[in-house]
Amino acid sequence: MKPTDLRIVFAGTPDFAAAHLQALIDAGLNIVAVYTQPDRPAGRGQKLAMSPVKQLAQTHELPVLQPERLREPADQQALADLRPELLVVVAYGLILPQAVLDIPRLGCINSHASLLPRWRGAAPIQRAIEAGDSETGVTVMQMEAGLDTGPMLLKVTTPISATDTGGSLHDRLAELGPPAVLKAIEGLAAGTLHGEIQDDALATYAHKLNKQVSAIDWQRPASELDCLIRAFNPWPLAHAQLDGKPLKVWAAEVAAGQGEPGQVLACEKQGLLVACGEGALRLTRLQLPGGKPLAFADLFNSRRDQFAPGLMLGNGQ
Repeated sequence: MKPTDLRIVFAGTPDFAAAHLQALIDAGLNIVAVYTQPDRPAGRGQKLAMSPVKQLAQTHELPVLQPERLREPADQQALADLRPELLVVVAYGLILPQAVLDIPRLGCINSHASLLPRWRGAAPIQRAIEAGDSETGVTVMQMEAGLDTGPMLLKVTTPISATDTGGSLHDRLAELGPPAVLKAIEGLAAGTLHGEIQDDALATYAHKLNKQVSAIDWQRPASELDCLIRAFNPWPLAHAQLDGKPLKVWAAEVAAGQGEPGQVLACEKQGLLVACGEGALRLTRLQLPGGKPLAFADLFNSRRDQFAPGLMLGNGQ
């Protein structure tokens, strides 16, 4: 059987998923419906906003379904009525019960942004950078009822550089994932692709992100804080305290220096040098409350009175 002969249902929500849906569309696959999360309030006006996947699906006039969850018999029957032979899931955001996984003849496959079994869970891209991993990638797996526990169909890898951020790595993986999914679909259609069981002993969990995880603790080594700052750019953004107010840190680099953790050692054109538990960090791009992200040189020129050697920065809250 050819991939284009399969009746495929796609399920996904954010930009990462939309990149995969676009690849399936471009490949001429038979997408009979698209599932995505219900419209959610977004922005300052909290108006209902469509997900990137829904926007793309509507552009290509694909049927869109948005159940709150897929545990209701009526929702499961609606999926079964589509007669899907394969369900492709990418960052959908809903847990699929076994009754759903059993509907497609070829099962359900998922494009997950890590080298499983490392970093199962919600935030694999950011957690890989935060942990200082040297590489990551995309794993296409056959889905089971467990969280990212299914047999692995294929993997693609990419190194994590010393300058990668959560944003840059997300974009690179969004380019690597779609061709891998297309290759997996081809193998499944031909009956030549078989999964490799994951070693649960090697599993790690990528906990969901919130603003608390990106709080800077100056007692930590500079090398760890460098990873944290890069991992959580552009969201939820690393943050410290300046005069009791939040100071967002967009970019930094490990530098030589020592002092009391949080102490400003120097105000230089290259950045604000701050002592850490081990070594120091040079903060190169910062954002004050109500302001825009700025290179430290520009910020220092306009707010020179707020920065001076000996100043103590507080931990993020």
